[in-house]
Amino acid sequence: MSTPTSLDLPDGVRPTTVRTGRGSFAALEAVPVSGVCEREPALLVPGFTGSKEDFLAVLGQLADHGRQVVAIDIRGQFQTPGPDDPDGYSPSALAADVAAVIQATGTRHLLGHSYGGLVAREALLRTRCQDDIGSFTLMSSGPSALTGPRAEELRGMLTALGVADGSLPDRDALRDRISDLWRDRLEPQAVADGVPAPIVAFLARRMRGNDPVGLVRMARHLLTAPDRTSELARLDQIGMLVIYGEDDNSWSPGVQEAMARRLGARRICIPGASHSPAVEAPATTAIALTQFWDAAEAAAAHAGSARMA
Repeated sequence: MSTPTSLDLPDGVRPTTVRTGRGSFAALEAVPVSGVCEREPALLVPGFTGSKEDFLAVLGQLADHGRQVVAIDIRGQFQTPGPDDPDGYSPSALAADVAAVIQATGTRHLLGHSYGGLVAREALLRTRCQDDIGSFTLMSSGPSALTGPRAEELRGMLTALGVADGSLPDRDALRDRISDLWRDRLEPQAVADGVPAPIVAFLARRMRGNDPVGLVRMARHLLTAPDRTSELARLDQIGMLVIYGEDDNSWSPGVQEAMARRLGARRICIPGASHSPAVEAPATTAIALTQFWDAAEAAAAHAGSARMA
């Protein structure tokens, strides 16, 4: 799981709620501490077992370049309520949620981290939000389902929760099993990794705050997601970036590099980072994103001028 190093809100960052036609989404909004929002707004979508707090280290830096930046909890994640219907966590439903947030916030730059990249990709392919988007960033995300050791870890989690056979127990029973998983496995690992006590307490609240049915449905999607890179590449009116840490341990750097080539996307490998560049190398990541977003806006303005000429 992505682990923030601090929970302090930078200057210009505040908690808020994004209200849409599909419900309300807990969010963090960042705006410039001085000056105005002269650049186009951005939306950041977190990954599996993650939350909006995964972007805390970069939010202020991104906003200080003159744009509004919003990070959300997706449906059923941490502080955003989830539906009772398990189908509310299908890829199509989560995609519709992201499209609704894009419309509500006026987003022009869309970024998805890890599982959030798969959800944001679905939004572009399944909804008309693609007409509103000027750039799309896949951060530490891949072309299809997880493979390798991280996939085995995820299957192990589903086994520990008693749902490896495709079943879906009572929500309360599943919530109890998630609490047991946190207490017996995830919390000791966080402590052994030297995570400070206040961050461990936050991770516990976040893990237990996730809707248990949503957690299972998202995990299954991570293990079965098809490769839709060719479809995404057809959206050539949208500038694309693939950005990842040099030591990514989920989708390998080689897999993400190959995906970037297929997309015709710009590719940036962040030194000293693993699966969460926004946490592990925030300054480098913020500079890279800002440069990409500014270039996408300049390219769009140039294309608009050319069409008018």
